[in-house]
Amino acid sequence: MKRSDIIDLIRAHSEHDDIAFNNAATIIAKDFETTGQPELASYIMALIARTRTFVPQEVTEQKYDFLEKVISNNISLPLPQAIAGDIQGLLNALSKDVGINTVLFYGASGTGKTEATKQIARILGYQLYAVDFNQIIDSKLGETAKNIAKVFQEINDIGDCAIVLFDEIDAIALDRINQNDVREMGRATSALLKEFDKLNTRSAIIATTNLYDKLDPALARRFDVQIDFNRYTHDDLVEIGESIAKNLTKNNQTINNDSRTLKKVLQSCPDLPWPGTLKNLIKTSVAFSDPLNPNDYLRKLYQRLHGYEPDSLKLLKTQGFTLREMEVLTGISRSTIARTLKE
Repeated sequence: MKRSDIIDLIRAHSEHDDIAFNNAATIIAKDFETTGQPELASYIMALIARTRTFVPQEVTEQKYDFLEKVISNNISLPLPQAIAGDIQGLLNALSKDVGINTVLFYGASGTGKTEATKQIARILGYQLYAVDFNQIIDSKLGETAKNIAKVFQEINDIGDCAIVLFDEIDAIALDRINQNDVREMGRATSALLKEFDKLNTRSAIIATTNLYDKLDPALARRFDVQIDFNRYTHDDLVEIGESIAKNLTKNNQTINNDSRTLKKVLQSCPDLPWPGTLKNLIKTSVAFSDPLNPNDYLRKLYQRLHGYEPDSLKLLKTQGFTLREMEVLTGISRSTIARTLKE
């Protein structure tokens, strides 16, 4: 049996790709057959046949008024160790029947709350739904609260192996005491609290908020788990920036993958933005770079991070760039840079 076949089998299983999994299993079964182990080959083929037998030919998909299906992607999500550890613990809890089914992710915009939810659904093999707040919020008095009740009825009807995302739940659950329209927003928040108390444990809810301090305290207490996404150090952001750039440039023939200079560019900025914004800055730097200059994206990224061009050789030296790295950023030859700095 080839190691590549085993790797293909495991990859297909982790990505929940049934077709690829069956193909890999069939190859392994044939290998058992050719090596004189027909019993194992027959057993594997019987298992594959059984899984195909019980796949319904026609499935009537349930339609919901307030829930939308979300496709989970396979894009890697770099997280600092502190947050990654909490996410791993959450994965362990959600995969067991231990009564953990309401989770709150809080932190600044761009810290990876929504993407982390998508990855959790993908890893667990759960269907991810998102609540459509545009359908819930109604200008008519009391209608928003009624719609919230309908949302939770749909959630309770979903069944097992599903995650429902309340992205930016603060849209309907800000602190009732501090709102101008106390009565209507208060009704909506009270309805939300009531429905959380009646929620069954078959489905999991993950809510996100950028406004944790303004979230209604009574609602915050309803969540079994709360995870803070603001725990990024400067080194974490540098490492994440390197990972993002590597993914964006690995198949780009017009880009010079200069990881050392890239790291220096990121390190030179004392106040790096959160990962969501950082990804956009790197993406636009790569997209807008001169295809005839493989180092142009580094210059553009430096400019976007600092707000000025990397033209000051004295400043670049102070920031720790070597002569070679200054040449990459400025396009000036090393000999000229050395002579200018000496003068």
